[in-house]
Amino acid sequence: MDLSKLYRGPIVLLLIVFTNVLLASAFTGTYGVNYGRIADNIPPPESVVTLMKASKIKNTRIYDADHEVLKAFKGSGIEIIIGLGNEFIKDISASQDRAIDWVKQNVEPFVPGTRIRGIAVGNEVLGGANQELWEVLLPAVKNIHTALENLHLADDVEVSSPHSAGVFASSFPPSAGAFKETLVPYMKPLLEFFSQIKSPFYINTYPFLAYISDPEHIDINYALFNKNPGIYDSKTKLHYDNMFEAQIDATYAALEKAGFAKMEVIVSETGWASHGDPNEAGATVSNARTYNFNLRKRLLKKKGTPYRPKKVVKAYVFAMFNENLKPGPTSERNFGLFKADGSIAYDIGFTGLVPSSATSSFSFKGAGLIYAVCAAALVLL
Repeated sequence: MDLSKLYRGPIVLLLIVFTNVLLASAFTGTYGVNYGRIADNIPPPESVVTLMKASKIKNTRIYDADHEVLKAFKGSGIEIIIGLGNEFIKDISASQDRAIDWVKQNVEPFVPGTRIRGIAVGNEVLGGANQELWEVLLPAVKNIHTALENLHLADDVEVSSPHSAGVFASSFPPSAGAFKETLVPYMKPLLEFFSQIKSPFYINTYPFLAYISDPEHIDINYALFNKNPGIYDSKTKLHYDNMFEAQIDATYAALEKAGFAKMEVIVSETGWASHGDPNEAGATVSNARTYNFNLRKRLLKKKGTPYRPKKVVKAYVFAMFNENLKPGPTSERNFGLFKADGSIAYDIGFTGLVPSSATSSFSFKGAGLIYAVCAAALVLL
């Protein structure tokens, strides 16, 4: 058969349209990276785009809607989730006009060139210290979604709100996963709306944080995906050889108890610190490399979890860079896969950027240099 005949005339257009429809709500692949920027020494956005493309990172998440970042990602093909900060939630919840203005300013001018695929309304709101935000989160989410509908963007841009492990009353064993009773009056209506608009449940899950909270009783190999005896959940009769999947299945169990068994779970943050304070056990370069290397290998297999074997696990790693201005314990400033100068923090298979003495731009090491020059040229187009 002459296959070239299949790619002529209207069939070509049909294939292109069909492909675009498939990509509109997709998380390309299974691996993404959070691009935090609370630092004064990291590479400019244009160089970050070059770095992501060389590393084949196709999904990223930022915590605001910085216009310079959104401009830099134009034409890159990288899918990006932008953030509406917690400080804006109350204002957005009170005014549909303000929500429309926000979308007009921060989304509409950049699409489709910049592939904005989602808006994260707040971060770790429910269960957080500001209880006033618990009440206004859902109205803010609804107003942003309505704004997207009014501007004919809702089919391409998802609305979500990532949660921390603080929303759970229990998570061990995985089948015991359940939301805190105090949060159910806020969580359930939010889940009902996400179910209506077909948004997944985003959870920030950190085996690192679980381990440092109880290093005497948690096997670090279980937290790092290394060989270990694992744990057995007697209720489901399932065995877990790593904490990451156990935490995801605890989330599925909580959703099931709340009445949302079909909702997909996506990990919006996970990672391991390469350096920490004396009381942060396990925060070492070796452990960070092991966790992130094994996590990446695990995600590339495109498999599900023991409790949801048909739901392919997808996750955003925290974070792209060490962020020297982040407050809190030392670990907060040391989750980066890359150092401030763009070089790798440790080797999990990526190529880093290094400062060039010849120019003010960045270049890739060794054989990657030619790719960097070509990629940088593409960014300028």
